[in-house]
Amino acid sequence: MIVVTGGAGFIGSNLVAALLERDGARDVVVVDRFGHDDKWRNLAKHPVAEFIEPERLMDFLAVNAGSVETVYHLGASSSTTERDVDFIVRNNFTLSLSLWRWCAEHGVPFVYASSAATYGGGEHGFDDDPAPEALARLRPLNPYGWSKHLFDRRVIEMVGRGDPSPPRWSGLKFFNVYGPNEFHKAKQSSVVAQIQPRILAGEPAVLFRSHRDGIPDGGQSRDFIWVGDCVDVMLWLGDTPGVSGLFNVGTGKARSFADLATAVFDALGKAPRIEFIDTPHEIRDRYQYFTEASMDRLRAAGYPGQFTSLEEGVRRYVQDFLIQDDDPYR
Repeated sequence: MIVVTGGAGFIGSNLVAALLERDGARDVVVVDRFGHDDKWRNLAKHPVAEFIEPERLMDFLAVNAGSVETVYHLGASSSTTERDVDFIVRNNFTLSLSLWRWCAEHGVPFVYASSAATYGGGEHGFDDDPAPEALARLRPLNPYGWSKHLFDRRVIEMVGRGDPSPPRWSGLKFFNVYGPNEFHKAKQSSVVAQIQPRILAGEPAVLFRSHRDGIPDGGQSRDFIWVGDCVDVMLWLGDTPGVSGLFNVGTGKARSFADLATAVFDALGKAPRIEFIDTPHEIRDRYQYFTEASMDRLRAAGYPGQFTSLEEGVRRYVQDFLIQDDDPYR
């Protein structure tokens, strides 16, 4: 069996779908909570073998130790505005460490989600250098990014001193991921998902105004990556012997929010109309103006896949998912 924590979430549910499509003979076990909203829709059409609540996970693994082939650990407290740091540490550090040790003890490959939020404001660049001194220079801007960074540093420390480790492992610094199954993230969902309903209704897209000299309104840039490309990277890392480490998962090409909005208009067959509002004061000092993943380490490890262009990814997301009938079994 394959275990996917956070398997009902955005990236996790897309991974579960790909695993079941590719490895139908294997059981896929999802570790997550559904709550009281429509998150169940992300997995409605997929024949998941079992659902496990996170607090039951370690007991489940103890009983099924001989059957687990790979653990994909995507479950986390992912809100960048969450301020209950004890909650964040329990979910993003303590549980991750327990899973690492279990996989090391039982010889199970371990792929986990880190985040580009570990890079903070980007003043030290976006190079996924795993050297302890390079990691020590990073300054995440919020408790979420700090918790992910804390676990990355702990992993590198344990590996460096020869502590027991999974037979292969990967920590993935996901950049700005967009694609289907993110509706439950609300204000944390991608800009594509947030502006598409406005554009479809004939309203302008609304983006943040630039408050930095030399950068035009809408010129703030991110490394936007289609969720299917993230899944392809995870599957390759889960399958490929001899590859372990911290890796960026982006396209290696920054694009502006204006480019992103224009791609949504194009996908809907509408002429671009963009309005700008001030960036809220409470986040203005911490707002990133540029992110771009260095992809050299993943390429050097042998990853052969190509990344979807912004225009094609947005077209696919808008036309194949966002404007289709809201049918969870589609």
